Amino acid sequence: MRILSEYLEPLARFRHEQIQDTVVFFGSARFRGREEAHHELELLDNTGSSRPAPLSEQPASPPDIAAGKASDLQRKRAVAAVEMARYYEDARRLAQLLTQWAKKIPSRKHRFVITSGGGPGIMEAANRGAWEAGGKTIGLNIRLPFEQAPNPYITPSLNFEFHYFFMRKLWFAYLSKALVVFPGGFGTIDEMFEILTLTQTQKLAKKITVVIYGSEYWKKVFNLDVLVDTGAISPKDIDLFQFADTPEQAFAILRNGLTENYLAQELAAATANAHVANGAGNHDEDLMAGWTVEEFLSPEMARTSK
Repeated sequence: MRILSEYLEPLARFRHEQIQDTVVFFGSARFRGREEAHHELELLDNTGSSRPAPLSEQPASPPDIAAGKASDLQRKRAVAAVEMARYYEDARRLAQLLTQWAKKIPSRKHRFVITSGGGPGIMEAANRGAWEAGGKTIGLNIRLPFEQAPNPYITPSLNFEFHYFFMRKLWFAYLSKALVVFPGGFGTIDEMFEILTLTQTQKLAKKITVVIYGSEYWKKVFNLDVLVDTGAISPKDIDLFQFADTPEQAFAILRNGLTENYLAQELAAATANAHVANGAGNHDEDLMAGWTVEEFLSPEMARTSK
């Protein structure tokens, strides 16, 4: 019964809120913004936890480093904290760009809605960016055996708490048309490779654009060339994703992928239907009725679609 409810309740709410599809953000949930003006971070005790990690695990402050009071781990995390603060702001900016663009798509339903795991860190940044851009935003939280709470930027009616990880993963994949993977740990890696495996094995009945954000971080974490060289994966599997290092670069990849795989095809189908029906009718497929390819797509994309 609980499994069924974790399918039917989100389905009903997505339909009520007119959510057609999503862009999913994955990334670390172990840090949260503390003093944004100074780009300081506070590490959390566990993934998604609302409790701070012990002081011995927190990034060292400049005075502690100068006084020689910081451990080697604290010094390393102080350096990393600056970079992780940048990833928070980049995720926030990218979510803003995507939401602003998606809101301009002429459709009766909400397109490419920013979705996260609903917690702190990168998840909060993604929901926050979409919220700041005036869009709906989804949080797929998970019940954990320690104190946790959803971030405050999720649209209230689209704030979910799952008991089962596999049902949560179903909803990450079911509506998503693109995936953005920011630096993270075990959970992020698990979710990323699960989507890549589904894509590699053609178990997803759709094309999905995958952006791995922060090439320097991820190329330290894993070496995919080794998998290719040993035959564990095919060279073409590297083409399942693209790296990006700025919000603008990631947005361009996502916009082009979503346009090529979905919007251009929908526009062509709607135009064909309009010709057949002589402009009559009111179909859900007519997502961009009245728009030309040149008006909606960039000039370069318009030329590609012809």
